[in-house]
Amino acid sequence: MTSRFPDRRAAGRELARLLGDFAGRGDVTVLALPRGGVPVAAEVARALGAPLDVFIVRKLGLPGHPEFAMGAIATGGVRVLNEEVIRHFDVTEDVVAAAAVQEQEELERRDRLYRDGRPAPELRGRTVIVVDDGLATGATMRAAVQALRAFEPHAVVVAVPVASPEACDELAAEADAIFCARTPDPFHAVGLWYEDFEQTTDEEVRAALAGASGGSRVGERPAPP
Repeated sequence: MTSRFPDRRAAGRELARLLGDFAGRGDVTVLALPRGGVPVAAEVARALGAPLDVFIVRKLGLPGHPEFAMGAIATGGVRVLNEEVIRHFDVTEDVVAAAAVQEQEELERRDRLYRDGRPAPELRGRTVIVVDDGLATGATMRAAVQALRAFEPHAVVVAVPVASPEACDELAAEADAIFCARTPDPFHAVGLWYEDFEQTTDEEVRAALAGASGGSRVGERPAPP
């Protein structure tokens, strides 16, 4: 039976060992999906000697059925829609737009809070490693990968400590490479694979970014096409 991680930082250290080929490279940026992905990504960035930042994704939930993602918005003004869900539920553009406006407010709040005036990283031509604390359905990570393509990175690599086998397989078709340290089956939920799965706070996210290796950010982010 698959053992549990003590906490997110321990999970990040284990994950980092799988990513050794990226260590010391000057073209790598580690992006965390906040909030739970940040402690994991901080350990990965430290081990690889790479800059750390966040990539904020907000799910657009279907009205009345918020567990269904009809799309997502992400850092940089990128919007990704799940056309299959939209067609099936006959969602109008007005409904999508209203949900996007609501989630954009929270995205901008988090962006201001976490970045604290620091410029977002330049991603064009870089190898971007996107980290979260786990994948259940993989919907948020899938939206992040699709949104990141707008910034023209050299490659998008997904890295998580634990994932359902199905989510890991599905993300492999979206990302240029994927690293899932553990894929227990049955999976059930991400939190079951951590002894300590306390919610990561905004303050912890800010502290991790401020204390990132070298404190470096790789220039300013270009506007997406």
